[in-house]
Amino acid sequence: MRRVLILGAGAGGTMVATKLRKELDESEWEIIVIDNDDLHHYQPGWLFIPFGIYTPEECIKPKKDFMPKDVEFVLDQVTKVDPNQCRVETKMGQYDYDWLVIATGCRIVPEEVEGMMDGWRGDIHDFYTLEGAIALRKKLKYFNSGRVVVNIAELPFKCPVAPLEFLFMADWFFTINGVRDRVEIELVTPLADVFTKPMASKALAALFAQKNIKVTPNFDIAQVNAKEKTIESHKGKKVPYDLLVAVPPNFGAQFIEDSRMGDPMCYVDTDHYTLKAKNYDRIYVIGDATNVPTSKAGAVAHYQSDTVVENLVREIDGYEPKPTFDGHATCFIVSGFKKAVLIDFNYEVEPLPGKFPFPGLGPCTLLGESHFNYWGKMMFKWVYWNMMLKGLELPLEPQMTMAGKMRHPIDDLRRRP
Repeated sequence: MRRVLILGAGAGGTMVATKLRKELDESEWEIIVIDNDDLHHYQPGWLFIPFGIYTPEECIKPKKDFMPKDVEFVLDQVTKVDPNQCRVETKMGQYDYDWLVIATGCRIVPEEVEGMMDGWRGDIHDFYTLEGAIALRKKLKYFNSGRVVVNIAELPFKCPVAPLEFLFMADWFFTINGVRDRVEIELVTPLADVFTKPMASKALAALFAQKNIKVTPNFDIAQVNAKEKTIESHKGKKVPYDLLVAVPPNFGAQFIEDSRMGDPMCYVDTDHYTLKAKNYDRIYVIGDATNVPTSKAGAVAHYQSDTVVENLVREIDGYEPKPTFDGHATCFIVSGFKKAVLIDFNYEVEPLPGKFPFPGLGPCTLLGESHFNYWGKMMFKWVYWNMMLKGLELPLEPQMTMAGKMRHPIDDLRRRP
């Protein structure tokens, strides 16, 4: 019996397990998924917990509920991978494999920023963990005046639009609670603008201005002074806060560093298009564990899962992997007051205006605010639990299409004779 070993039972690992089980003969192949947590977290939901829109209970379910009946789920901690021996070591034993899929995501590392832990869960909070989101909810409940600062420590980090959503939702939250005029809201970012893509940045910056949310760009954080309640950049610039909502550095899994398989941030060097590990045979990587230059988000893992499964099966059958992943990312950005912006882009094409997912029909609007976009975001939780994790077909193509999108004016000029 040959074996595919999948490390991680989050979005990427679960979707690969579900789709791969349909492709491989059960009499010839066993699929084992290893994870150190028996609960599956709907991570996009963490952002809604601080504002009372979701409860923690809505965002967690048992992981075993999403494993196909012929996939073995093992609750264990991976400690090391030996690619030369095709072996994975865990706290409780070891597993040999014929093919390996690394889907272990990423984690926040607040201790990487000097002084951040001094005020952690006091006046410094996060929403990138369930515990953090719950603690932040308690903090916001009684916050009625002062400075709320959202700081992005460095790139890359999980879901690059989430800090923007938090700011928009904070504006909404404080407005409906009648204290917005007593609360200053500010984004402090290492980027030159609010987002990495120019057209999206322009549209989002206009919303920031409209909502009176200040932006401090080009800020590379050096340290936090919890006693003084300031963050300081490497250039000596200081920004005061009363509540600091931190996006700490994000690293991959610890075993990747211990196995000497990753870059300095513990991400596996991955082919951008085939999603095969560059330096190791018989290993594919998916989702946040990769170092590919696209968003670390569940929708991206969904698109990547088709490429990983197709290429793994191709190699098993003796064929070369195909470079089919194009960096496709789709992100709903809640902008407050039951509206949201939707962006759809890939490695080569930045977010453009248009309709999605059906060209000309939508019903979602690209690069524009709408109430339907908001409800699309809210419906995604049901889609995630009931369709995406179960490998069911969705009207979302893995490769980005230009259908329904208005081309960038510069692109049109380039096409003119």
